[in-house]
Amino acid sequence: MKDKFYQYIQDLQDTITSKLEAVDGKAKFRQDIWERLEGGGGRTRIIENGNVFEKGGVNISGVHGKLPKSMQAYFKVDDVDFFACGLSLVIHPKSPMAPTVHANWRYFEMYDKKGEIIDSWFGGGQDLTPYYLFEEDAKHFHLVCKTACDRHNDGFYNDYKKRCDEYFYNAHRNEARGIGGLFFDYCKASNGMTMENWYNFVTEVGNSFLDAYVPIVEKRKDLPYTEAQRNWQEIRRGRYVEFNLVHDKGTLFGLKTNGRIESILMSLPPHVQWVYDHHPKKGSEEEKLIDALKNPIDWV
Repeated sequence: MKDKFYQYIQDLQDTITSKLEAVDGKAKFRQDIWERLEGGGGRTRIIENGNVFEKGGVNISGVHGKLPKSMQAYFKVDDVDFFACGLSLVIHPKSPMAPTVHANWRYFEMYDKKGEIIDSWFGGGQDLTPYYLFEEDAKHFHLVCKTACDRHNDGFYNDYKKRCDEYFYNAHRNEARGIGGLFFDYCKASNGMTMENWYNFVTEVGNSFLDAYVPIVEKRKDLPYTEAQRNWQEIRRGRYVEFNLVHDKGTLFGLKTNGRIESILMSLPPHVQWVYDHHPKKGSEEEKLIDALKNPIDWV
């Protein structure tokens, strides 16, 4: 399974980066091949200063070795070996009218001293972070997510949408990071789902990503915007940074397992503001966004 999924994310990385380059029309992804001293490595691809995308990364990794002590405690296991692979992406468009997007699809195995698999699971999801709320965009993104889920289980969308709303939440701000999407983790073999079934589901979601995101970017990338709207985007990006550095488990896992720091922190946008005690004007489009972030909406 690990070889099969690792091949899948390599191919998906090629598909996604090619399409995003076509949408941008100017910038190309820079590639770094890196190795992890303790075992494994990855392929980082970064796009910067394009016509459409100010900064973004579409990264894959496959790492293995001894599970670090800190992660043994987290997973409540003894001295075991592990393998983890995944594709992680964050795309920050230049225009405040176009949303930031994040997605991740991953697979994890743990082994005993004999090299036998003692646990394995899939995880992942995709979520949207707009700076101005276009309801038709939110509905489109969530409908694509629901369609992918419904092909495998008609309960998945509601479950994983709810988990996404709960996970991507800045508790210290009492607001969501964005308008959600899907989030699933510890997807293990059970009576209803084999690991092959989970593979089919996770790859279905991965294959849906471009259909969910690209039409939104193409619709919004050329809309006019003001300097004040750009400032708002940078203030909201600050909230994005706060979540990734304070709450995100993926960032924590990468740092705890001696991951490549440039790849782990590629999610951080290049231009951000923290304005003291900032509040949007009553009745403004900015306040409309905040209201949606404080009260999750059922988009489909």
